[in-house]
Amino acid sequence: MKKWNVMLVILLFAAAAVAGCSGSSDTGAAANAKAPADGEIPQVLTTNLAGGEPYTLDPAFASDTTSYFIIDNLYEGLYTYDKSGKIVEGAASKVDVSPDATTYTFTIRDDATWSNGDPVTAQDFEYSWKRVLNPKTGAYDPSSLYYIKGAEEYNTGTGSADDVGVKAKDDHTLVVELKAPLSIFPIIAVGRAYLPVRSSVVDNNEKWAAEADTIVGNGPYVPQEWKHNEQITLAKNNQYWNKDVITMNTIHFKMVQDATTYYQMYKTGELDMILSLPLDVIDQEKNNKEYLSHPSFSVYTYSFNVNEKPFTNQKIRQAFSYAIDRETLTTNVTKGGETPAHGYVPYGLTNPSGKDFREDAETYYEFNVQKAQKLLAEGLKEEGLSQLPPVTFKFNTADNHKKVAEALQAMLKENLGVEVKLENQEWKTYIDTFKQKNFQIARMGWVGNYLDPLGVLGHYTSNNSNNFTNWSSKEYDELIQKSTYELDPNKRIELLQQAEQVLMEDLPIIPILFSADTALVSPKVTGIVFDARSNPDLRFAKRVEP
Repeated sequence: MKKWNVMLVILLFAAAAVAGCSGSSDTGAAANAKAPADGEIPQVLTTNLAGGEPYTLDPAFASDTTSYFIIDNLYEGLYTYDKSGKIVEGAASKVDVSPDATTYTFTIRDDATWSNGDPVTAQDFEYSWKRVLNPKTGAYDPSSLYYIKGAEEYNTGTGSADDVGVKAKDDHTLVVELKAPLSIFPIIAVGRAYLPVRSSVVDNNEKWAAEADTIVGNGPYVPQEWKHNEQITLAKNNQYWNKDVITMNTIHFKMVQDATTYYQMYKTGELDMILSLPLDVIDQEKNNKEYLSHPSFSVYTYSFNVNEKPFTNQKIRQAFSYAIDRETLTTNVTKGGETPAHGYVPYGLTNPSGKDFREDAETYYEFNVQKAQKLLAEGLKEEGLSQLPPVTFKFNTADNHKKVAEALQAMLKENLGVEVKLENQEWKTYIDTFKQKNFQIARMGWVGNYLDPLGVLGHYTSNNSNNFTNWSSKEYDELIQKSTYELDPNKRIELLQQAEQVLMEDLPIIPILFSADTALVSPKVTGIVFDARSNPDLRFAKRVEP
């Protein structure tokens, strides 16, 4: 696989931008829609939201790329990304860092405005971050804010909101105190847990994020229409401070989950772009100039619930991993440029040595049937079992996930004699099932929270909001903690590699493959940014043909 640098952004194609919409009559979505002048090509793009209905459009509760596809353009944090993938100021016009690198003072832009016309203030950020941390909120990812002084204590009930190191000095000045110097704080602060919401909107309507006309955001787009389970339409937000660089005026997101159906919709011109091609068409599309594939900073996994038999046993977990032929899976099943995951940190991060993190790290769980069978026998003996109890793999409904699950099912049958039952659920139901840890082993793809080994390794600390395995390791927690605040880059990488080794040996998850994103993009549209970070960026897309 061709290696790509941390900040490499491939200006290849498009995806879908999103945004917040005003509930007021003079600043709502209708006011944002712009009719093209005579002779101008309407800047309208239609794409697909393959995950179906978003789980939520409230950034405090979102956990999935389907929701993030919309949310990332509904709201803008203090930092954002430019066209080249560089982190730049977003809602903040200036950032001052103290000499000891523990205090960040952000100046909110004078022209930062909510989609209802209200000014964006420092108080909005203090409110939003403390809302995520408030244990009564039940937000998805409060641990992303634990780098802030007093944040973890407040979230875990041992401190107060007043002790959290986030203070609005005035409307335009936000002061953030960290627990310790943190070189990657700007990378972390681009995360969704750091996005602002409008306090008056949230406090006055508990269902504010459920409909297009009640969402208020500060991002480049606003929802114009939301037909649930059918389509979301976004319009350019003319209240957005940087609206002049936003070229696409309207984006339609169809919600079609069946891969064959949305592939045919693209072929007939109903869609300008699709992501995640059906696996059985990839070979025939690879020579198509409209076909795109590139690595994603994400790892496709199956997560164990280590409290559910038989996966309470480490050797049985390891046996399942050794029995999987990842090379055959990526070559003959997925075929979209994915690579076998013989570790947890994906390719794409350059170490101080100049090598990729993955090249410097160990190789784990190469296909080995004999070792898999030996470990299974030993694990069964340790558990006092003569055979495995029933095993069920759960996954969300999608043709591609089904084919991967069926391939794993066949491998485990052939290599271990294990009968695996498959169970699929629609996305919103599946997300709840996963969060409730109602599974023995379940599919999940983890996109890094940010482009750093911690962006994925941090998921499995004992107190991390993304850890749904019931696995906990004091050694792992200590290594992650040390690496987080280690300023020597070489020592930091050593600690992160040690942490990955602990994770891989105890194995609360099975890394299956390092993902690649496939797409078809119409030549009628240019300027879409598709990179390793997450979903494609449609902010700079332009239709060049009607």
